Amino acid sequence: MQSRMHISWLRCSGTFCTSVMLVLATFFSWSLPITVDPNFVTARAASVDSSKNTVSKSKSKQITQSRRIEIDLSEQRLSAWEGKKRVYSFRISTGKRSTPTPTGKFQINSKYRINRMRGRTYDIPDVPYAMYFYEGYAIHGAYWHNKFGTPVSHGCVNLPVKKARQLYNWAKVGTVVVVRK
Repeated sequence: MQSRMHISWLRCSGTFCTSVMLVLATFFSWSLPITVDPNFVTARAASVDSSKNTVSKSKSKQITQSRRIEIDLSEQRLSAWEGKKRVYSFRISTGKRSTPTPTGKFQINSKYRINRMRGRTYDIPDVPYAMYFYEGYAIHGAYWHNKFGTPVSHGCVNLPVKKARQLYNWAKVGTVVVVRK
């Protein structure tokens, strides 16, 4: 009888441990980078030929490649494009004169749902919807200020949190980011 209770307890604790591990893995995965092979094609983005029931990869690559984010530093505005159609246009806050946002053509190389950002003069926990495009520079939500339209950051591109979430869900790793003066 004692061995049956022991086995029953192990079975129950194994299920419990598995559940706890799944919850912890889910929780900590929010702070891990999302990296995707840029050549990976999702069926959702691809067109389906109903007669052959096949996925057209070339059409899907066109959709992915046509997405881009343009950041206008002089206007303090971010625009997201799909081909010639503007999908989003948001007021932003970019780098101050002493800590400018880099200009050029980049790609989103990693995405973090929540991230801690640290520098010599700042340490900000739980930065939402961070998408890194060049070294330590990212497009992300900013809950600590409401000065959008004015350069106030240390070089990153700040968005209101709700707008950052929209952009984060729309953009993929590999999306082109163009920053111009």
